[in-house]
Amino acid sequence: MARRGKRYDTGEAKLNVKKIIAVIVFILVIIMFIVGIKYLLENHSENASGRIETITYYTIYDNGKWGVIDSHGRLVVNANYDEMIVIPDNTKEVFLCAYDIDYENNTYKTKAINTKEKEVIKGYETIEAISNYDKKQNMWYENNVLKVKKENKYGLCNISGKEILKCEYENIEPIQGIQNSLLITKDGKYGLCDNTGNIIIEPKYKNIDKIEEDYKNGYIIEDENGKKGIIGIDKSEVLKCEYEDIKQIVATNMFVVKKENKYIIIDKEGNTIIEDKFDDVEGINGEYIIAKNENKVGIIDKTGETKVEFKYQEIKAAGDYYITKKNDKFGIIDINGEEKVAHEAIDISYYTSGKFFIVDYLENNKLESKVIDTNFETKVIGIVTEVNETKGYFRLYEEQGYKYYNFKFEEKASQNILTTNTLFLSKKNGKYGFVDKEGKVVVDYIYDDATEQNSSGYAGIKKDGLWGAIDTKGKVIIEPEYNLDNNTKIDFIGTWHLCEDINSNYYLDV
Repeated sequence: MARRGKRYDTGEAKLNVKKIIAVIVFILVIIMFIVGIKYLLENHSENASGRIETITYYTIYDNGKWGVIDSHGRLVVNANYDEMIVIPDNTKEVFLCAYDIDYENNTYKTKAINTKEKEVIKGYETIEAISNYDKKQNMWYENNVLKVKKENKYGLCNISGKEILKCEYENIEPIQGIQNSLLITKDGKYGLCDNTGNIIIEPKYKNIDKIEEDYKNGYIIEDENGKKGIIGIDKSEVLKCEYEDIKQIVATNMFVVKKENKYIIIDKEGNTIIEDKFDDVEGINGEYIIAKNENKVGIIDKTGETKVEFKYQEIKAAGDYYITKKNDKFGIIDINGEEKVAHEAIDISYYTSGKFFIVDYLENNKLESKVIDTNFETKVIGIVTEVNETKGYFRLYEEQGYKYYNFKFEEKASQNILTTNTLFLSKKNGKYGFVDKEGKVVVDYIYDDATEQNSSGYAGIKKDGLWGAIDTKGKVIIEPEYNLDNNTKIDFIGTWHLCEDINSNYYLDV
């Protein structure tokens, strides 16, 4: 008898399931590959250097109306809207627009559209990005989450429009300065969820607050009796609600709490570690407590012994050292109170990732910065204009122009730092120009000032007090004829420039 084929050789006529699944998986992989290529072509483009870049989007304001441009300066949403268009994630085609605005009654509707001005998220009365601010008032939008409203109740969806939290809450708002931490209100009580809609704390508290600037430290909760405790991000009870106040201070196994109208330091079990040694606590650094007595700041240890005399206006931990303020000037001391940097600076910042200090001085109304290491040796002098902790470099302005250094204080060519750029800022005989990766001059040294090329490939050029812009090839697309003296940051996208208020983050037609 003729054989019927391998997949029927089991004695009973049935399919080889493994083989069929393998075929299906193969087909799905092909489909996903095609879809991926399509997405890549639609959302990415090749820049002048031949690199594939992601298309990004920016809000613009033109003739009293709002629209959207892409990273090439092309208008992708016409400037027809009366209110500012919000872009929650500038790598995604999701633009939030207000319409049917009644200014008298303060009512409006919102919609989410793409570059074809078609709605991409439907079924809600309003759709809003969730804005947040850090302590320096730098604004951002919460990642991959939108606040939506249906039947006068709020919920959440992700940037793709998928509902991740049902619309059953009276309000949803972020905890200021903390990412991935959203307060939800129900029946007048507060709870907490993250950006995926996962409920961390059920809505049953009078208030919920942060512990310093990271959600991983947990949250301070307040019950209906006004007593405070702490809940961890794993929903565990760290401290019971039995304290009058809890300081927003992070420390290993130590908490600053108020009990019987005075601050004390306790451990996780509620045992008192220190009391009656301070009026207030401003921070904890390892085993040492930055405390305040009679309106002066000093440092004590866990036994209550004074390590640094109470004589400073401010003390801030900086690794193993302390930045201190005295007579309105800043300096650096060690734990024994020994002065390492004299109190002559107008500001001092410490960068943990590089383990260095930037010390700012004002001499004859002229700002000067010294970058010093933890041995308190001055490594470079100039004006620090940028510190990039992610990429591990800082940029310094000197008389000779801008220079780049890694965190080992080694000077690096801008070509080795700004690896995606096609042009690089250069200075010669007091004038600025641009060179390519090989150092060949592309734009002559004729400008009084200029900016490095931004992520979209544009750079600002200044001549006779006025600004213009060049493109990725060094071609002038805007002659220097615009006064931007009031702008905090100079930045161009095509023929559009960033507005004066950097936090507003929209572009104007020059």
